[in-house]
Amino acid sequence: MKPMSMALEMLGRISSSDHVNRWKLREPALNLVYQGLRQSVRVGKLVQSRYLAPRPLHHDETLKKNNPLKNDRFDLTLTREQQMVRDELLKFAKQVIRPMSRDVDSGDVRSEFFSQVNELGLAISGVPEAIKGAGTLRSPVSNMLMAEDLAYGDMSLAIAALAPLGFVNTMTEFGSREQQARYLPPFTGEEFVYASLALMEPEARFNVNKLKTLAVPTNAGFRLNGVKCLVPLGTQSKLIIVFAELADHGPRGFILERHYPGITIEKELNMGLSAAGMSRMRMTDVEVPAFAVLGEQEVHYSHQRMVDLARIGICGLSLGTCQAALDFVIKYANERIAFGEPISNRQAVAFMIADMAIELESMRMLTYRAAGRAEQGLPFHRETYLAQLMCAQRAMQIGTDAVQILGGHGFVCEYPVELWYRQLRAVGILEGTFVV
Repeated sequence: MKPMSMALEMLGRISSSDHVNRWKLREPALNLVYQGLRQSVRVGKLVQSRYLAPRPLHHDETLKKNNPLKNDRFDLTLTREQQMVRDELLKFAKQVIRPMSRDVDSGDVRSEFFSQVNELGLAISGVPEAIKGAGTLRSPVSNMLMAEDLAYGDMSLAIAALAPLGFVNTMTEFGSREQQARYLPPFTGEEFVYASLALMEPEARFNVNKLKTLAVPTNAGFRLNGVKCLVPLGTQSKLIIVFAELADHGPRGFILERHYPGITIEKELNMGLSAAGMSRMRMTDVEVPAFAVLGEQEVHYSHQRMVDLARIGICGLSLGTCQAALDFVIKYANERIAFGEPISNRQAVAFMIADMAIELESMRMLTYRAAGRAEQGLPFHRETYLAQLMCAQRAMQIGTDAVQILGGHGFVCEYPVELWYRQLRAVGILEGTFVV
């Protein structure tokens, strides 16, 4: 067991000890774990400033994947490490993300936030230990839970925080050993690495499997032309995986460095998700080296698998935001007095809140099932489609109901439900934002 894993195991045992609960030391213990997690990540990192590694990874040094099971059962029991990470991310969401969500709705996110995110070690959790990371096993479930917990604070900030991890996960899922050794070491450093994925295109009938962005083979590699939209952290990202149509191969991923000539990126103005830095990316005759295409060597690239993993990530984001809305309206309905009693005593209000809870639990079960099957090596395309369909429809309804329960208060910026409503409207259109 590596030092990082040993530290997480020890902190997990402390936080889950029966003595901690018996002596009413739960909160101090969580604070200890929170600080310990950040310190273990900080100590475990080495500064890497170039996209190079001293040697390529060996076959047994990449992230392991579970062997396919013979049945389709999925287990909702979290490991001690997963529960510990959930506790700390929820604490971060409540103490750091939620208080600043209104201020950054204009799109201005300070670099201090990304420094705090880097201390959590989100990206390093997906980097193989052989190149100074903390990852040993590809875990779509753990990544989905990260999205859910961070989105409980704010969906747009969660997307911004998770964008580099989405890049890392795509690299470890579809990148060759040489590509991982070249591009992933900087994510283990002390500085937050801005990186992202670019899949969506500004087309009225956008189809993830029929991309308008084209990649043409050249003597030196490939030439890319096209336009991408809704790219998280687009103007800041140093590394972007762009998905383009390659003749006779279908959609493929290409690793682009920001300094390549022909790339122009500008920030978009959207209804919501301003803090995520959503941007439009234009590529005009961008020359990409041959080694930058995913799936050319020992790893097979499956575009549908990539899309499905990204849809699970978006579903996870919707779960966290919907849970935040549900928790808020329950508290509001119990405290808001009208005609001498809480409005939660009114059946119309109580039934609406109950429907929100039922819909959210349905969304959660479908999303967890899809993520669980993906982690177990089972086919998960059907389950992902059902989860995406449910989340796209019901997340928007939960946001609408939250605004409705607050009445006039739901319309004003004094309360957060109008912000959550605007963010949840994006669940039905987002594609390729965060690969779990």
